Amino acid sequence: MRKSVLKGIVVVSVFCFGKTNAQSLPGDELALLIKDAIFFTDKYVTPATDAAVYQAASGWVNTAKKAKLWDFTLGLHGNVFFVPQSDRHFRLSNSDLSFFRIKEEGVESALTPSALGNDQYVELVGELGDSPVSLRTPEGIDREVVVYPYLQGSLGLGYGTEVIGKFSPRIKLKNVDYQVYGLGLKHNLSQYFSGLEKRNLHLSVLAAYSKEDLTVNFLDVETTYGNLGLNALNSLIDTWQFQINASKEFAKFEISAGLIMNTSDFEYKVNGPKGEIEKITPLQDVLNGQLKSIARTTFNGIGEVSGRYQFHHFYIQQTLAFGKFVNSNTALQYEF
Repeated sequence: MRKSVLKGIVVVSVFCFGKTNAQSLPGDELALLIKDAIFFTDKYVTPATDAAVYQAASGWVNTAKKAKLWDFTLGLHGNVFFVPQSDRHFRLSNSDLSFFRIKEEGVESALTPSALGNDQYVELVGELGDSPVSLRTPEGIDREVVVYPYLQGSLGLGYGTEVIGKFSPRIKLKNVDYQVYGLGLKHNLSQYFSGLEKRNLHLSVLAAYSKEDLTVNFLDVETTYGNLGLNALNSLIDTWQFQINASKEFAKFEISAGLIMNTSDFEYKVNGPKGEIEKITPLQDVLNGQLKSIARTTFNGIGEVSGRYQFHHFYIQQTLAFGKFVNSNTALQYEF
């Protein structure tokens, strides 16, 4: 059913927008090309978007202690994400593809880098009309760890509540651009239990929203009809997070443990300059419509531990988040 609908969309778009000359596109073959692009998108970009959620989830809570009115802390964070070996590649087989096939004769499948993978590639070939089409699969970031800085600030609103904001500049890695920003509210619970505060024990909850924006270099496909305009793929991720933290103070040192629960909505869109093929058919619009079929929502449960040491008005904090992935966060904070 889905394949028939896809063919119908392409045929209608060609009929409505195509040139009535020899350059008219073969609708069935274009439908199969789009089907392969959707399949490849899911396999290639999913590890990177899953990793982005972990990076955005870590390091929200400096301390579980009660914040006083107008307490303000500003921190410079360095986030280190450890790329797992299993998410750096996937196996691509001819049986997975409808339009393309692996170029190398006699090879039915090949390990192909994901967006988190190395700088290798696989050559694919197909035919659009009577014209050959070839492409190299996109490379990955070719790193074992991903490091990026961001700023985070918190402001006390009174009654043990504080607002927290984080912002990173757009980070450019090989073949990938990444940015995250978000806003959260933290409330101290231990203020309602005098026995806990007497023992320097603190308890807090956090509710936060973050936006992860990830763009990867994608499929640079040249045909006799012109470039297909699939050179950049944008992933937009909306994450809602709930977190509970407990901490214990030992003079100038504080140790914390937390449980993070978040849910993320993933959407994908081909963007960037449109290809010459748009003169014949609105390929980007058709493909973006089909990309909605792999939009998804995921839930993560993440553990977090941290240690924070004070010297004068400065703090240094080391945080480790763990679950499906491992993410490390180091922060230098100043309390005004």
